[in-house]
Amino acid sequence: MTHYGMAVPAAVLLVSLSIPSAGQVTDDTSTTSGFVAPMQTPVQVTAPASAPRQLTQEELADILMARKDYREAAFSYKRLADENPRNAIYWNKLGIALHQQSELTSALKSYQQAVKVNPKYADAQNNIGTIWYQRKKFGKAIRAYERAIKIRNDMAVLYSNLGYAYFGEKKYEESMLAFRHALVIDPQLFEHGSSRAGSILQDRSVSDRGRFYFLLAKSFAEAGNFERSLIYLRKAKEEGFASLNQVKSDPSFSAMLKLSETQEILAPKATDSTLP
Repeated sequence: MTHYGMAVPAAVLLVSLSIPSAGQVTDDTSTTSGFVAPMQTPVQVTAPASAPRQLTQEELADILMARKDYREAAFSYKRLADENPRNAIYWNKLGIALHQQSELTSALKSYQQAVKVNPKYADAQNNIGTIWYQRKKFGKAIRAYERAIKIRNDMAVLYSNLGYAYFGEKKYEESMLAFRHALVIDPQLFEHGSSRAGSILQDRSVSDRGRFYFLLAKSFAEAGNFERSLIYLRKAKEEGFASLNQVKSDPSFSAMLKLSETQEILAPKATDSTLP
């Protein structure tokens, strides 16, 4: 794997980023950053006089997505895609509307059609990866995310998704490298809230949360962000991570060992004394 500089069981959390309109197609038709941002819900825009501008079919479909009316949104995007088969954005948006309904096979076909129309569409390449990730086909997810990164290497969400996929494969060192690179691009990546309307999806589901939080703590420690490292060490402890004492011997945490907060986290849980 390429070396990168420097993320829970239940339902899969799909986090989506800014949604471009079809009129904004560029060579790679992808978003510009890894920041999670709610979609700007279109409203009627007045002309120079007072007549309201009529919303386009795409804008109406985007509003349906923002309202979580995924079924009707899918119908609208499908009509747009059929009328404009060379528009990769419509195919990608259709895929997301289907994805949100857990119609993974149909969503995958839509993402693949978007890539067929525009092989440089990083958003759709990434979304293909999220399908494979949900199906626990982590190797296929890794390859999809790496293809997306070759197109856009400045998007934190792509490295974050890659980190999750490597974590699913139990390739923890590779996972850490990807997360570390994501944090270099966007130090607040894991603090963003979630939105469900957009063009690129992020999957934040993991099975071993304790280990996952420990690795995040390690990544933050290596980046010198002790505050965030302590937060994830506490989370690892709360999840019952059995190897928390690795903090004492791992060089990544050496500068944190003297902190009272670290010692508090490493202290064994107090037990109630038995009264005579």
